[in-house]
Amino acid sequence: MMHTQTSQSTANGVTRRAFGVDLSNSTFGRNNGNAGKNQSVVQKHKNVVPSSSSNLRRSENESKQPVAVSRRQQLTRTDSIKIDTKNASVMHTMSYQRTGPVDDIDDTDKNDLLAVTDYVQDMYEWFRERELVTAVQSNFMEKQPHINEKMRSILIDWLADVHLKFKLVPETLFLTVNLIDRYLERKVTSRNNLQLVGVSALLIASKYEEIYFPEMRDLVYVCDRAYTKEHIIAMEQEILETLEYKITVPSAHAFLVRYLKAAHADKKIVQISSYILDSTLLSYGLRKYLPSQLAAAAVFIARTCVGRHSWSPTLLKYAEYSGEEIVPVARAVLLEKERTTKDWPAINEKHASRRFGGVSKTVMPTDI
Repeated sequence: MMHTQTSQSTANGVTRRAFGVDLSNSTFGRNNGNAGKNQSVVQKHKNVVPSSSSNLRRSENESKQPVAVSRRQQLTRTDSIKIDTKNASVMHTMSYQRTGPVDDIDDTDKNDLLAVTDYVQDMYEWFRERELVTAVQSNFMEKQPHINEKMRSILIDWLADVHLKFKLVPETLFLTVNLIDRYLERKVTSRNNLQLVGVSALLIASKYEEIYFPEMRDLVYVCDRAYTKEHIIAMEQEILETLEYKITVPSAHAFLVRYLKAAHADKKIVQISSYILDSTLLSYGLRKYLPSQLAAAAVFIARTCVGRHSWSPTLLKYAEYSGEEIVPVARAVLLEKERTTKDWPAINEKHASRRFGGVSKTVMPTDI
């Protein structure tokens, strides 16, 4: 393990709030007697409100929602896509551009060595294969006696705020959630240790994706000192050993980058699709879909929002999904987004800012 690199990221900046609490002094899993000590990293507020702990306690008492999707032992890309024949009368009104020219989206980048156009198609074919292998069980929370899907959503909401505060790249958040889900699929975790799993996964993802990862003292601080540096390092090692050090996984964000290029997306479509895809992280129910499906649904919804053809021949070629295949996924994404972002607002607040185009205020389509 490497713990020697010095980070230039800090927890300084505009005050962020999670669960109605100043993120710089939030209590997630448990209270700590040292919470009142002054810190040099972030300005401390007087009140340390353990509202996140209250959220976890409330969610612990709620019954778990049964998940109808079985283990995808022999998963293929179309296994979790089912055409909604009941609503076929609505589907025929969707604006699919089924015929027309198919663009070579890599042609203009052939002289750009960083675009690796000679290998990009092979890379995404490998991503397609790997997403099947690294898919988590859609019902993995049923194995957890001490935590439930609402606690998972609370954790992801908090991590989204921490991720924004540390100014990390989008891929880091997606890898963090992937590590958490894969770890919870394999290991029974207590409620008190759930935040520790989350912050340790964030550290691993940051080391993998970032030039400079957050300093340990900052990670300890955003947890309100509920855990020590040694706790985080030990959990980091446990996560890596549990996952057999398999960190390279294709994320929905990686597919989104490719699909946006195929969609010839303008800034608005990029912002809306990024918002939609971020919101999918909160939903345990959407784990039954593959990353490539969620990315395609995000582009589909974003194009619909701005009045463009929701799908095109070029998207069909590069995404390898038809518009009809994406419709049920897009509907599920919109339904889950409405529920999760209302209960856990961090991602909504992030995308309501000018920096992200204020797209969380966009009226989402209702007739998909």
